[in-house]
Amino acid sequence: MLRILIIGCGDVGLRIAKHLQGRARLYALSRSPDGRAALRAAGITPIAGDLDDRRSLKRIAGLADWVLHLAPPPGEGTSDPRTARLLAALGRGSLPRALTYISTTGVYGDCAGDFVAETRPVRPRNARAKRRVAAERALRAWGLGHGVRVSILRAPGIYAADRLPAERVRQGLPALLPGEDIYTNHIHAEDLARLCVVALFRGRTNRLYNAVDDSDHKMGDWFDRVADHLGLPRPPRLPRAEVEAAVTPAMRSFLAESRRLSNRRIKEELRFLLRYPTVGDGLSHR
Repeated sequence: MLRILIIGCGDVGLRIAKHLQGRARLYALSRSPDGRAALRAAGITPIAGDLDDRRSLKRIAGLADWVLHLAPPPGEGTSDPRTARLLAALGRGSLPRALTYISTTGVYGDCAGDFVAETRPVRPRNARAKRRVAAERALRAWGLGHGVRVSILRAPGIYAADRLPAERVRQGLPALLPGEDIYTNHIHAEDLARLCVVALFRGRTNRLYNAVDDSDHKMGDWFDRVADHLGLPRPPRLPRAEVEAAVTPAMRSFLAESRRLSNRRIKEELRFLLRYPTVGDGLSHR
């Protein structure tokens, strides 16, 4: 039976596990007893370990033939020591055949609303995106050096019924005027989970994939859709200066970047069919 190791088994990881039940023996790294109990309940064998503790990772060496790396970098700095520790641990045993990593579309930086394919050079503008670029480069170099097929999914805003900006909408925080608004991208958590499985087995060596749906809308339109879905008033639209004064620093960084991502590669190379092609489809699903 296939042996698959999930690193960072949160919501998307648990969704992945549902698609792989009965097809593979599943393992997941977990640093807490409560987390390990939840993994067992989902039919996953937990492995006690922490990407922030190099010595705790000995048990994952040679454990699996396939690896899904879903863990984020640390919250500070411009590198990703967690990925470095993971790769060092995997290198101590028999190597996996393939590794798939979830990165972020933030690595492209601001594209002024242009359409963006995977061939566009990365231009990260903030530390969060720079950490992801560092992880991508480390993974691709490791894969080439060790003969492991590495594929990277660049994901945008992940949403699901329980992953919506509901509190922001309830608070009535403003959105940008249409003429000043930015383009934003999304993918349903279920589609991302399915795409991870497909990329793990079909992804090309050292390949990048934009993991996005077909939606083509601006951020304010997204908030309007969420408000309508929740039966709440739509957010007011204000000039950029007033919106930036009302939101968190993290949100201000998102407001500084506008891009539309092409998903041609996942459709043509991976033969992937979106279950929820637009956010409208995802929000209407019960």
